Amino acid sequence: MRSGQPDNHNSRNNQELALINKTYESIASAVEGITDGSTIMVGGFGTAGMPSELIDGLIATGARDLTIISNNAGNGEIGLAALLMAGSVRKVVCSFPRQSDSYVFDELYRAGKIELEVVPQGNLAERIRAAGSGIGAFFSPTGYGTLLAEGKETREIDGRMYVLEMPLHADFALIKAHKGDRWGNLTYRKAARNFGPIMAMAAKTAIAQVDQVVELGELDPEHIITPGIFVQRVVAVTGAAASSIANAV
Repeated sequence: MRSGQPDNHNSRNNQELALINKTYESIASAVEGITDGSTIMVGGFGTAGMPSELIDGLIATGARDLTIISNNAGNGEIGLAALLMAGSVRKVVCSFPRQSDSYVFDELYRAGKIELEVVPQGNLAERIRAAGSGIGAFFSPTGYGTLLAEGKETREIDGRMYVLEMPLHADFALIKAHKGDRWGNLTYRKAARNFGPIMAMAAKTAIAQVDQVVELGELDPEHIITPGIFVQRVVAVTGAAASSIANAV
């Protein structure tokens, strides 16, 4: 660019960036468009980082025949367990379906009312990451020689046997973050981070509930874990948004 010459291209780009606003006023509007048969990733490690308000909003949509990808299969009767109780889920893909308070899933599974695909936790994380990174497939030694490897390609590499694992894609990801801005940049708090960053990458539409929406520039770039390019919707769960979902469910 010559000195004194206006850069119209950069000016136009800056104007477009200034107009980006991924924030939603309510939980109900944030989950709009989730339809029957959707594949949905749900963040959380047990109850840590579980996007409970988004799940409540999903229940309120009445969507059915869902495939859920998560680490667990629900605790007690809240969050993911509530979604199972509502009869919304056809299949669960997870690494740890059973625990002391997973009785909702246990009863549905024993009654043949829900399908289960068990994936070792490391493989689960890597299959999600592979989807978000554009990796077509990868070989893992985990699960070789067990029922988990049945029907999958195996290969010996440098004297060790591996199982071919495919990436896990999703239509939507429901995740929980600590702070977010209108461009979709996210920070997390401690263990609530868990699968959130890679799920946001692997889904067509990532929906993040946050404790607080902050102004652009307020988040330290060195602290941003999930860049806004991977997030399509951000909703605060305090104030009006929380009241909206409480009235809807």
